[in-house]
Amino acid sequence: MRATLHTSMKRDGWLLVLGVAAAQVVSWGSIYYSFSLFVVPMERELAWSRAQLNGALSLGLLAAAFSAYPVGACIDRYGGRGVMTGGSVLGAVLLAAWALTDSLAWFYAIWIGLGIALAATLYEPAFAVMTRRFPGDYRTRITAVTLIGGFASTVFIPLTQLFITLLGWRHALIALALCNVAVCLPVHALLLRGDRRAGAAPALTPADSGDVMRRALRHPVFWGLAVAFTAYYAAFSAMTFHVIPLLTGRGLSMSLIVGAIAVIGPAQVAGRIVLFALHGRVTTSAAGTIAMIAFPLSVLVVIAFPASEYALFGFALLYGGANGIITIVRGTAVPEMMWREGYGAINGALTLPGNIAKALAPFGAAALWSVTGGYDAVLWAIFGSAAVAALVFVKTSRYARRAARPER
Repeated sequence: MRATLHTSMKRDGWLLVLGVAAAQVVSWGSIYYSFSLFVVPMERELAWSRAQLNGALSLGLLAAAFSAYPVGACIDRYGGRGVMTGGSVLGAVLLAAWALTDSLAWFYAIWIGLGIALAATLYEPAFAVMTRRFPGDYRTRITAVTLIGGFASTVFIPLTQLFITLLGWRHALIALALCNVAVCLPVHALLLRGDRRAGAAPALTPADSGDVMRRALRHPVFWGLAVAFTAYYAAFSAMTFHVIPLLTGRGLSMSLIVGAIAVIGPAQVAGRIVLFALHGRVTTSAAGTIAMIAFPLSVLVVIAFPASEYALFGFALLYGGANGIITIVRGTAVPEMMWREGYGAINGALTLPGNIAKALAPFGAAALWSVTGGYDAVLWAIFGSAAVAALVFVKTSRYARRAARPER
């Protein structure tokens, strides 16, 4: 029976999906989510300021943003195996190099490289692989990958802290590098073979890829999605990095704040479970509209009820659920609202401004806080950006439904 189950999973591609999802947990957890846990021990040992340390993360996120398009174009042409395997190797090597660093300049260089590794291993390349390998059922596969990937912080934040406590921060980084070697490398190198099998989307030549991008850049839906996702991720990033000092300044206890924030992760997963259970009965446009509206509503809850414990947990549920759904919408919007051809390049181009916004928005929010002396203006700015995202997405969805769509 076990052999039959394995054969069925392999035939239907679910073994590949589960493997990629497990690699997502490790890639997100070991590089992205682990960063904040290394700040204090590095600050203590190396005497670097918190601003200097976080500057490396910002450089890494910018490197990831500018790498998104070439990564997507490479997957369109060659498939995901080489790109994602190379990203896993690069991530493991640079995590080990981070463990040896005593130079701030070297640390910044490492994080530029880690940003490229993130661009080659996180959701965007995984989405491109799912869309390429399963053109008839990409949405279900993308939802499954994000559903499992949503547990990255739940698994790796306590695991990384355990490594730091038991081994020290330098050896903890070596342990995280080994996690990439043990999980991500074999998944990407072995399970992603056969990108050109029957049924997979055909590879694009450089000329074809250029034609697809020129076509996309003339399409109103592309620009609508670019504006909507950029505004969304600017608001989301600013809120994510400022929510704790914002709530602390309102006199709420840290235990209450931590308890509420702990709800965000499960809410993200719950949103994805709902979409997975509905299995195609809710379109990407409808799911995106619901999530895009839920996000500014969550910010309004914080503005309207500044000291309410119940409102705080209501915010966490709306905020987490919205982001969980948007992650899937980001992966399925291009093939459903535009077309599948050249997905990797188009989605990479859409990712560029959003990732730049993710990197810069926390600094913009901090600057606004410094000028105004409080978080009220920051909250209204976040709400405004989220409202713009919702309005533009709704209008783009309506246009996409009305427009004569090219053959997919």
